[in-house]
Amino acid sequence: MKSTAQDTSALPTQPQSDKPPATGNPRRVRVLIVDDHPLMRWGIRGILQQHPGYEVCAEADSAPQALELARAHRPDLAIVDIGLGSVNGIDLLKDLLAEHRGLRALVMSMHEESLYAERALRAGARGYVMKLEAGEQMMAAIERVLGGGIYLSRQMSERLPQYGEDLAGPKQPAAPIETLSDREVEVLQLVGDGYDTQAIANRLQLSVRDINSHREHLKRKLGFSFGAELVHYAIQLTRSAPAG
Repeated sequence: MKSTAQDTSALPTQPQSDKPPATGNPRRVRVLIVDDHPLMRWGIRGILQQHPGYEVCAEADSAPQALELARAHRPDLAIVDIGLGSVNGIDLLKDLLAEHRGLRALVMSMHEESLYAERALRAGARGYVMKLEAGEQMMAAIERVLGGGIYLSRQMSERLPQYGEDLAGPKQPAAPIETLSDREVEVLQLVGDGYDTQAIANRLQLSVRDINSHREHLKRKLGFSFGAELVHYAIQLTRSAPAG
């Protein structure tokens, strides 16, 4: 699937000293990879090693480790996964960008972009790439992000044209799903993927009571009376993305 990126000339600019170096700069771009799957980190590192302008300065498999390594290595770019256990990638993005002014962030995730892409951008990411497309699209996304642009797939660019104009602009919720918290979206995704309450609790390192509470909030916000309705909706949602 081919991807395009939106122009972001209307975005507020930062002082030159806060921007990461361009890819042509003699100093290599320092990259932090955050993913809890060693094989995925290996794959991303391998792609970057084919490009002399980049250096993987650190790798992390959790949010706390990512924050610690970012403080120690001061990366120019963070490539972040969404699924990181008890602290998801959206929350990590907010913490990283709050601590490191000028850091650019790209989300690379197996999670469906229709659920997470806009949330990632709202949290401060400059792009979203599905892992299934990572090999083909990763370097184009990185170069776009470092150049000050926003990188999305063609489908998401068409759905979110406002991100080509003003990242912080006001936006009215287009659907009830946009009222969900990041954690509620994460639970909804796992419900759609077939996980039961106990399995979701284990995966997110939360209690069963917490997950049941999230499910009740999901039913209320989405207008469902029964758990079966929520499960059906979640399954349909996670399978609704176009294939290409």
